[in-house]
Amino acid sequence: MNRIQLKRSGILRMALAGSETMDQDEVNGETFLFRAVRIGAVVTLYWFVSITMVFLNNYLLDNRDLDAPLLVTFYQCLVTVGLCWLLQLLARLCPGFIDFPSVKFDTKTSREVLPLSLVFICMITFNNLCLKLVGVAFYTVGRSLSTVFNVLLSYVILKQTTSLRAVLCCAVILGGFWLGVDQEGLTGNLSWSGVFFGVLASACVSLNAIYTKKVMPAVDGNIWKLSYYNNVNACVLFLPLVVVSGDLGRLVAFPGVTNPRFWGMMTLGGVFGFAIGYVTGLQIKFTSPLTHNVSGTAKACAQTVIAVVFNASSKSLLWWTSNMMVLCGSSAYTWVKSLEMKKAPHREPEDSAKEKLLPREKGDAEV
Repeated sequence: MNRIQLKRSGILRMALAGSETMDQDEVNGETFLFRAVRIGAVVTLYWFVSITMVFLNNYLLDNRDLDAPLLVTFYQCLVTVGLCWLLQLLARLCPGFIDFPSVKFDTKTSREVLPLSLVFICMITFNNLCLKLVGVAFYTVGRSLSTVFNVLLSYVILKQTTSLRAVLCCAVILGGFWLGVDQEGLTGNLSWSGVFFGVLASACVSLNAIYTKKVMPAVDGNIWKLSYYNNVNACVLFLPLVVVSGDLGRLVAFPGVTNPRFWGMMTLGGVFGFAIGYVTGLQIKFTSPLTHNVSGTAKACAQTVIAVVFNASSKSLLWWTSNMMVLCGSSAYTWVKSLEMKKAPHREPEDSAKEKLLPREKGDAEV
């Protein structure tokens, strides 16, 4: 009887965190209940930060008195740079409490990260334009092609082939995308510009993942150093775009430019944008990459439901079907790829650790 109970306990533990961590947890004296509560807290934190970030960005971008999406995006990059400096300072003052790498700006490293920064600018700009034009409810479908572009660009750029099962998952996602566009069009709320920007954002998410892996050695494999250099470059590159687009002029003419609440909300948006990178890494650390992606898919479903209820919208059965096709196709793709990775030859631990540190590559952003 005891052996059966132990086996059941072991199965539950593996479901939560993987068998490779189970023995270590027993050595550390961590109980199953403690681990379950900790994982629940981490997943809840990820959901809260991610959903709040999307709704907050939608609020900032949907400001009818200030149509300045590039300015909003630029300011969020500026906040990220400021938070990196602040955390560096706190890490020096409280070394045992805060762990953050010391980063001194190096022009050579900045140049090496520049190609990624160009893709990063396109990604966050197109992402915010998509969110602004399609809203939160259709955002999941509008930005659903990242997985499809992962397959296409991996073949075109990296010459990596994809299994038939993974391709079939992509076909389900594509079907859900086209059905969603059709159903959104029937409601009269479809923005073709928003769909176009969503497709571009999805492509840039995939390119961002590829270039991130290429430039990681330039920052010693540290995701926070990469975030620092990426956002510094983005701030410099955004400045002329903000001026040329007229966003700076619209900010000057904006009646609420001196309102502390406006700048507080703008800053809060930047803080959540920075925090999503941390909670993403935290969720992967205490669960697994597969569990993280499943959690992200469930979060996207909850986010859509919240948006529909909040806006008191009425959606057809086929509209909901399109969302479920996208979410189920994405989850199935993640599951298929995880099985293929387990069957593949063992990779170097260092490379695996670096990849686990990377933010989600499936287009969540969450960007």
